[in-house]
Amino acid sequence: MLTWIIIILFVLWLLGYFGPRFFSGFPRTGNIVHILIVIALILIVLRLFGMA
Repeated sequence: MLTWIIIILFVLWLLGYFGPRFFSGFPRTGNIVHILIVIALILIVLRLFGMA
């Protein structure tokens, strides 16, 4: 389950970061997109240490 959350957060980050460059109608997300990648990285670290 945690793996799917990490994958979804990473895909959302990719869409938010690269989306406005390739799709002009895609909304700009600002700094919110970077919060997604930080959350995904925290979850990955927790999984590596066996805490989640």
